[in-house]
Amino acid sequence: MMSLETEKRPTRAYIDLDALTSNFHSAKQFIGPNLAYMAIVKADAYGHGAAACALRLETEGIEWFGVAIPEEGVELRKAGVIKPILCLGSFWPGQERLLVEYQLTPVVYDDTTALRLDRYARENNLKFDIHIKIDTGMGRVGVRHTEASAFAKMLMQLEDLRVTGLLTHFAAAENPNETGFTNLQIERFNDACDAFRAAGHNPEWFDMANSPGAISHPRSRGNLVRLGGALYGLLDDILPVGIEKPEMKPIMSLRSQIAHLKYLPAGESLGYGRTFITKRDSIIALVPIGYADGYPRGLSNRGRAIVNGIRVPVVGRISMDWTLLDVTDIPGVSDGDEVVLIGGEITAADLAHELGTIGYEITCGISPRVPRTYQ
Repeated sequence: MMSLETEKRPTRAYIDLDALTSNFHSAKQFIGPNLAYMAIVKADAYGHGAAACALRLETEGIEWFGVAIPEEGVELRKAGVIKPILCLGSFWPGQERLLVEYQLTPVVYDDTTALRLDRYARENNLKFDIHIKIDTGMGRVGVRHTEASAFAKMLMQLEDLRVTGLLTHFAAAENPNETGFTNLQIERFNDACDAFRAAGHNPEWFDMANSPGAISHPRSRGNLVRLGGALYGLLDDILPVGIEKPEMKPIMSLRSQIAHLKYLPAGESLGYGRTFITKRDSIIALVPIGYADGYPRGLSNRGRAIVNGIRVPVVGRISMDWTLLDVTDIPGVSDGDEVVLIGGEITAADLAHELGTIGYEITCGISPRVPRTYQ
């Protein structure tokens, strides 16, 4: 059936590590060279491959890595990453051993976790460095800013925990209409930092700014900046149009090949639900990618791909393993021709716009069965 140029299924994501390097240095030059930087590589580096991205960024001088859960930190250590790793989502009961064995720094934001970690440290003759997250208005995890002073005083009683960092997270730093609230969050965070100092703590790291905050709000930069979407060139649909920002390049392209061509007369239905009926004699390309690969079903009859330099429509309903394209207007189209689903004129932000979401969700959703090829 297939006439392909490879012995393996041709659907894969290509990751441009040189573009990743360029994005890091571009952001650093724009935001400021005299700060420390944390690369957020949670969720497999937003779908780009955490280990490969972290190892490249480590050679470029990144100071910290941020993950969501200890398991992600373990993966980085096993890959050879040596720089500090912060577990932004804290840890679960029983994972204390992982923090020690793999030298992971936990974020703590509640009494129960702090007491449990202190008890584990005391029982094992250990000391833990921890960062404390302050909820300044996000309304998710974090010590509420109004309770920062009491929490700081409580921590002073836990002799085996050292508070080495304070952080918060902005709710709407990317929205100019919410600048007042972002400024309020900055003030609340600064007040919390003062409360920790007054209680006797001496944290080294003050970490407010995610990518939108660092770019749009200079007062939020502290001395440690978290870069996530900026590193992967995913800010087009996050930051408002016209705002001054560093030059960023998408680093992922998603490609496959035409597995088979079908020549169909007008009036034929395509795919589940018969949602597309050919209006002319048509050439339909079968492409081995579907929603199980992370190519969203919501792009059925709405998406676009590039074949031989020409944009063509997705037709019919995207299924678990296959997507259909109308390639009738492509001269000389043939089995094995490359199909670009993300890349060039089609960005993750374009797909996100069609679906009412953001590019982060698109790249995070590319499934593990799609191999990553690093360039």
